[in-house]
Formats: sequence, C-alpha cells, structure tokens
Amino acid sequence: MTPVVGVVCFAIILAGWFGGVNYFKGIPAGLVAIAVGTIIAWSSTALGLNYGGMSLSNVTAALSNFGFSLPIPAIGHVFSGFEFLGVILVTAIPFGVYDLVEAMDNVESAAAGGDSFPTTRVLTADGVVSLIGCLMGNPFINAVYIGHPGWKSMGGRIGYSAATGVVVLLLSWLGIIALMASLIPVVAISPILLYIGMLIGAQAFQETPKDHAPAIVLAFTPHLAAWGKLQIDNALGAAGTNAVAVGLDKLGSVGVLYHGLEVLGGGAILGGLMLGAIASFIIERKLIAASQFALAAAVLTFVGLMHGESIGFAQSLTVSFSYLSVAVILFLSGKYAKITPATIPAGH
Repeated sequence: MTPVVGVVCFAIILAGWFGGVNYFKGIPAGLVAIAVGTIIAWSSTALGLNYGGMSLSNVTAALSNFGFSLPIPAIGHVFSGFEFLGVILVTAIPFGVYDLVEAMDNVESAAAGGDSFPTTRVLTADGVVSLIGCLMGNPFINAVYIGHPGWKSMGGRIGYSAATGVVVLLLSWLGIIALMASLIPVVAISPILLYIGMLIGAQAFQETPKDHAPAIVLAFTPHLAAWGKLQIDNALGAAGTNAVAVGLDKLGSVGVLYHGLEVLGGGAILGGLMLGAIASFIIERKLIAASQFALAAAVLTFVGLMHGESIGFAQSLTVSFSYLSVAVILFLSGKYAKITPATIPAGH
C-alpha cells in the first residue's frame, strides 16, 4: 500500500542482511531502513503526498502521553474474572496449546541455528513471567519470540534481548511509545519482520531432509486456510454481513469454499503439526508411528482442538472419523504391506 517506503526499506534490509552490504560506519541495516523510511514519509508529508500517514497533529497528540507510570498490581481484576471461567477456557485452552507449541518450535529453531536451550527451563520462564504480567494487569501472554536465527544473523546476542526488554520497559513507563509510533511509519519497520519470516521459512526447508519438503508444505495448509477464512470474515464483516447470511452455496459457486477453509483452518497450529508429522513418518516409511499420530489427530479433532470452532466433545465428527480411518489404514499397511525402503538417512 505504501511501496515508496516499504519497497525501499525492504531493499536496504535485503542488501544488508542477505547481500553483505556494510552501511556507513557499520550502522545496522535495520536502523538505516527505519531512518530512510522515516525521511521519505515525512518528506512526502511536507510535499502533500502523505506516504506513511505522518502528521504533526499525531505527534502533538502523542506528546500528551508523557509521564511516569509504574504498573500496579491488578489482583482484584484477575480473580473477579473467575466467574467467566467457562467462557474464557474456550479461548484459553487453544491459546495455551498454541503458546506451548510456539515456544517449542522456537527452541527447535534456535537449536537448528546453533544455540540449544533447555526446553523445560524456557517454558517455565515463559509461564512464570506471563503469570506475573497478568497479576500486574497485562492481558497479553508472553512467548518465546520467533526468529532466533534471524536476530542472530543481525548480530543480536543475549545483550540484544536484555536491551530490548529494558528499552520497552522505559518507553512504557515514560509514555513514549505513542510518540515513537507517531514519528516512525510502521511500513518502515515491517520489512524487518518480513526478513525474519523469509529466514525462518527458508530454515524449515534447509534444516530438514529434502525428502521432507512435501510434509512442510502440507503443514502450512491449515494456516493458509485459517488466514483465508479470516480475510473473508473481515471483508464480509466490513460490509455488515457474514458468510452464513450471504450463503455458503453462493460463495461456493464463485470458488470460495468457505466451509472447507473453516474445517481445515480450525485449530491450525495443531492441525499443521499433526498433518506434518503424519506426512513425515509416511515419507520415512514409519507407518505405525504415522498411524499413532493420525489416531491422536482423531482425538484432538473429537474434542475440538483441531478442525473445529469450539472446545467440546463430539466436535467435527466426520473429520475425526476420517483421521481414525487413516490411522487404521496406516497401521494395517505398516503391519502387513510390502514397503519400499526409505531413502532418508537413519536418525533424521
């Protein structure tokens, strides 16, 4: 939407972090990109073009947030929420599972990048810090941040994380975040995250046996389905309607298979893991192990953690039965069928 800022900043980052370009006096590529993007955005505002949405009125409004504010305990708010526990758990359980899997994925990503961390200690710290934040009124759970190999390649070490934490804390206490957001266009920062996404996406293929590539692609599909459904829901919501009101048949007649996206994308984080695991074990000719994962997928689908919109028993029965059938087929194939040996080296 703002290519004159976004594309230019992205090119600076690509040249610096992929192309080996060293900028003036060793200034990090990310900082150069942000500076250039900010200059372009404010220059365009001065010329009346308004690329990046910068304005002096936003800066003036942001200055009113200055002040020193320490977080205070919000224990009363936390425990008063227990009366809504039944409703909250529908969201909390999938988010808890997602946070667990996200942390484990990122620990594995760090290990593939050459840095091993004890998973139990990482998850414990993750949970404890989230609880402390909750008691101080923070509604957002903490998570092990994604992209360790990317930050490492940018030169970030433990001091980078510590400095980031301290700076965010100070910016929050002093009310400076709104001012920073009014001075720096988001589109100048976004290419940094795109770079991280490119790096970890590439790592998924580079750090696994090449024969596993189809399993990686398959693991993406639930996430793509969930993303597609979200775009449809948001677009229809903006028009004041929804998929049911429009009619699933009408959507299907123009190639929008809404219900299929809904089923495939439900519980995408677990769905992707299960489909990827099943495919990986099949590729390795470990059909009994694949059948066990298919059985686990059937159970997870039955209780609504996969391919469903809510937690509960007997959810998505058709999909659950399908996974159960897959488990039986794979088990019988692994037990009795003649199988061509895998080409993947042992231990992968």
